Amino acid sequence: MAERAALITGASGGIGLAIAAVLAEEGYGLTLSARRPEKLEDAVAHLREAGHEVETVAANVADEAELKAVFTAHEARFGRLDVLVNNAGVGIGAPLDGIETRFLDMQLAVNLRAAILGTREGMPLLRKAGAEHRKALIVNTASIAGKSGQPWLSIYGATKAALLNFSVATEREVGKEGIACTALAPAFVDTAMTDFVKEAVPAEAMIQPGDIGEAVRYLLKVSPNCHVPEIVFTRAGETDAAP
Repeated sequence: MAERAALITGASGGIGLAIAAVLAEEGYGLTLSARRPEKLEDAVAHLREAGHEVETVAANVADEAELKAVFTAHEARFGRLDVLVNNAGVGIGAPLDGIETRFLDMQLAVNLRAAILGTREGMPLLRKAGAEHRKALIVNTASIAGKSGQPWLSIYGATKAALLNFSVATEREVGKEGIACTALAPAFVDTAMTDFVKEAVPAEAMIQPGDIGEAVRYLLKVSPNCHVPEIVFTRAGETDAAP
């Protein structure tokens, strides 16, 4: 059994899977969650083949009961939580007069509400880990769009801005208990979420998911005395303001 354990939502590809690979290399047991079970199992096969401890729980994190089940399964498997990565996210662009309520609710539920509820559900085990070694960690995947409002991404950007604020509040509340909280705010990352813009910004010019994973490795390495509130990622020479 791994000495430390992590839970990642939105882990079937892109940023979530890249972070999972880093945490596995660092010796963490993993609970990985995503909405589609087949895609999730295919995505983690290489981690299991490499001998890493991986629990998978398919869940729609917009559903509170399903989200709770992820944490229940994690505790049953590992009995501890040292790193929580609230990574699940969805972006749906629309003009202001074309916002559809169902897509508004979806983005609020997945990008913000799920991260808040996930933090709540993980807090008891995170507090135990913080008391043990002062290096419990919460990572919230926000976006550079949360740093500055962008046209057609008003809802997405608003949820990410709120997540940035929630991350600061989280650290100020529990930082003295050995729990750090860092928000990640990347510009265009080469994932399925940025397929819509790849005719204008080719994938090879984007930030790579592994870049985000390595940032999490850095967060694992800094001393408990060092708090990193957020990490902003931009493309070299650019000031992207999209997810």
